[in-house]
Amino acid sequence: MYRVSVEASFSAAHSLRKYPGRCESLHGHNWRVAVTVGSKRLDRVGMVMDFWKLKKGLAEVLDELDHRCLNDLPYFKRYNPTSENVARYLHQRMRPRLGTSFKITVWETDTSWASYEED
Repeated sequence: MYRVSVEASFSAAHSLRKYPGRCESLHGHNWRVAVTVGSKRLDRVGMVMDFWKLKKGLAEVLDELDHRCLNDLPYFKRYNPTSENVARYLHQRMRPRLGTSFKITVWETDTSWASYEED
């Protein structure tokens, strides 16, 4: 299996509803996001996917979240804006752009991350 990955970042605030601690209060992160695409075959150029196309799609999706309070977005009114749910949200937003098997990894900090991929 071949895999390619790109990373980008965005800044956003959130508060975790019903969290028994300080993260229930509004706070912000400089989120880092990686999208990793896998394939058993390479295209005619010898690539899984063009890095430029992958970076462009990720940048468009992250622009929707940058400098926002995630709790104010319709999706996060329904789902608590945990790292896990942010990863799933980004996966859903990237799916139409990629149309292939991929994984989203989201870091809240340098040492804390969550990822989402479909079976």
